Amino acid sequence: MTRELEEVTWRKSSWSGPDGGNCVEVAQFSGGRRGVRDSKNPLGPVLVCEGSAWEMFIDGLKEGARRTFCGGMG
Repeated sequence: MTRELEEVTWRKSSWSGPDGGNCVEVAQFSGGRRGVRDSKNPLGPVLVCEGSAWEMFIDGLKEGARRTFCGGMG
C-alpha cells in the first residue's frame, strides 16, 4: 500500500477554495478502493475505503445535498 500511496494520482475536490483552505484530495487505488487526504498535509494520514463503501458515502452526500437544496424533499 505504501508504494501505491506514492504512485497514485490525487485530485482536489471541486468544492475546495482557490486559497488552499479546507481542501481534500481523492485518489483511486487498485481494486476500486478510494483514498481521501488533507491536501495541506500530503504526507499525513490517508483514509482508505472499499469501493462499495465509497459509493455509499457519495450517495449519502448526494442525498444530503438534495435535502439541503430542495427544502428537504428527496
